[in-house]
Amino acid sequence: MVRIGIIGAGRIGKVHITSISTRIKDAVIKTVADPYMNEETKRWAKSMGVAHVTKDYKEIIDDPEIDAVLICSSTDTHSPISLEAIRAGKHVFCEKPIDHDVEKIKEVVAALEGTGLKYQVGFNRRFDHNFEAIQQAVAAGKVGKPQVIKITSRDPEPPGIDYVKVSGGMFLDMTIHDFDMACFLAGCDATEVYVQAANLVDPAIGEAGDVDTAVITLQMENGAIAVIDNCRKAVYGYDQRAEVFGSEGMISISNDSQSRAVLSNSEGVTAEKPMYFFLERYMEAYGKEIAAFIDAIENKKETPLNVMDGLRPVLMGLAAKKSYEEHRPVQISEIN
Repeated sequence: MVRIGIIGAGRIGKVHITSISTRIKDAVIKTVADPYMNEETKRWAKSMGVAHVTKDYKEIIDDPEIDAVLICSSTDTHSPISLEAIRAGKHVFCEKPIDHDVEKIKEVVAALEGTGLKYQVGFNRRFDHNFEAIQQAVAAGKVGKPQVIKITSRDPEPPGIDYVKVSGGMFLDMTIHDFDMACFLAGCDATEVYVQAANLVDPAIGEAGDVDTAVITLQMENGAIAVIDNCRKAVYGYDQRAEVFGSEGMISISNDSQSRAVLSNSEGVTAEKPMYFFLERYMEAYGKEIAAFIDAIENKKETPLNVMDGLRPVLMGLAAKKSYEEHRPVQISEIN
């Protein structure tokens, strides 16, 4: 039985508490820490079987009974808490990104060397049944040599401006998942990024120095070209699609919806809108990624996404930002 401490009881922290409490048999949550812990969250955590709640995350770091730490706190705390947990001899699951600063991520890489500790980064989309299916087909050679990869990722509504100001920008907040997915589907890293982007959804996002709409082209190591299109607002819901075209065929996935029912009548043909947002679309994937993390600990296996998998999309995000600012293609090696 793996004993877990969860740092951060916000939206994503609650997702993992729910997953572990209801879906994971080989793990138990001993402590949940959040500096903003209130009575409502405390009662909810207790109802989910959490043994102890606190406002001080160091209780988790210092507890010799806790085997693994889930870092679900704000992005600026991810790498510092990762280092503290590693030094305390604990396995780490860290929500993306590890940090916006490449050098700080490299500190985590160095701290892990020789420890034997497991470190997994929270790119949950790899565990979604749709994306798993397309990746497995590509890896099995069913479409031949990948030539064009297309990823559509559009949110149902933009985040609040206060969040935009601290998010690191769309490329490091939203597109980072798509950068990871491009590498996942291609089976290799990207070498070059080129961006066309604009502020078309909310003027306040532009005033905060960010963009909300982008088309991104990636040159992959295996020669394939990947195209990502992003928008912070799609009025019809959470738009998550992908396609891989290769020398021997094509495979694509469409959006999930509550049902596949299609109504056909004199007024037209109508289907349901996509699931509204990531909590609806990816709840099962969140559970599967934690199950994989626990399995790696218990069976001394490699985690499916390690610290280097966490570094790669950050490099791509920084390259995308540079491409947008300088109006040119940017080699990943310029950032690395």
